[in-house]
Formats: sequence, C-alpha cells, structure tokens
Amino acid sequence: MSRLQADAPADRWVPVTGSLGLRGRRHRKAAIGMLLNQANTAAGSTPRPGGGAFAWILSQAAPLLMRRAAGRVLVWVWKSDPELLVVMAQLQEATPQLRTARAMMPMEYDDTESFRSTFLGVGEKLAMPLPTDPKTPPFATYTWDTGSHFVTVTAVCSDRERFGTIIGAVDDLARSVRIVDDLKLGESPTVLRLDPA
Repeated sequence: MSRLQADAPADRWVPVTGSLGLRGRRHRKAAIGMLLNQANTAAGSTPRPGGGAFAWILSQAAPLLMRRAAGRVLVWVWKSDPELLVVMAQLQEATPQLRTARAMMPMEYDDTESFRSTFLGVGEKLAMPLPTDPKTPPFATYTWDTGSHFVTVTAVCSDRERFGTIIGAVDDLARSVRIVDDLKLGESPTVLRLDPA
C-alpha cells in the first residue's frame, strides 16, 4: 500500500500523526483549537463556551483517526507556536470525481506557480497570504499529480502578518514529502520505477 513520508526537522515541527496519549497532546489541542476558531470565524459565528473541551476531545481522537489512514495523512504543527501553523499532507486516489472537483474550484485557485519537489517532480503551489475574504486565514497548498494519485500539502496560518516569515519552512517540508510503497525488490518484476525528474 502506498503511503506518505516526509522529513520534518524536530526543531521546527511537532508531528501530530502517530502521537498518542500525552505525547504531543498540548500541540494537538492548540492546533485543533486554532482550526476550529478559524472555521467559526469563516462561518461568522462566535466562539462558544466549552470549545476548549471540544478541541481536547478532537485532539485525543485525531491520532487514532490518522492512524487508520495508514500513512495517507500526515499532520504537523509549528513547534514554537502550535496555534500559528498547521500543515497536512494527504495522498488521495485520483478518481474521476476528484479530478472533476479540482477542475471546478474557484478561479482564484488557478493562480498557481510551478513548484519542484525532490521526490515528486514538478507540481503546483498556491500561496494566499491575503485572501480576499478577511475571515479566511492565509494558506498555501502544494499539489502533485502522479497519474494514479494526488499528493496535496496544505498549510493554514492563523496570522496574516507572520505568514511570510514561516512559508519558507513550509516549502522545505513540502519538498521532502514522498510516496513510499510496500514493494520489495523482485516482488513485482513488471514495475519500472522512474525518477520524477
């Protein structure tokens, strides 16, 4: 089965994927709280009492849910400020429905630039440091189409003013994402692997 791997320096990133129990709990809760606050703001609702408890419950469930994804989803938070930045890498099968959904995205999503990855070749990067809707947080997405799968890295930042200072680290993390297969040498002689370059 195909899954994702990445090189996330431990001095910058805390992995949410695979962190169970107390390990990474504070970072998970802060990241989920930030995403919930951003979702509430985008929907025009005000934060409700008890929102912290909901974030805590989600922070406990998130690693188990991601473990079930079997390496198809990886999530990190910014180590020095977990409420500032959340990054998620995702591997999805390139179904006709997904291709159609991507083709129907709003026009502003067409404003992409080429982005080269060490392992996945040339993909696309869309950086939105100042989304037109002030309720929308700044974000960046990186996408590679391998033919059979889409690899997507999405970064959401809670602070428009600090987005420019951390996007370089997100670029480095996105470049390190790669697909790993559970194929052993000689297991499938009909498979030819080509370098993405």
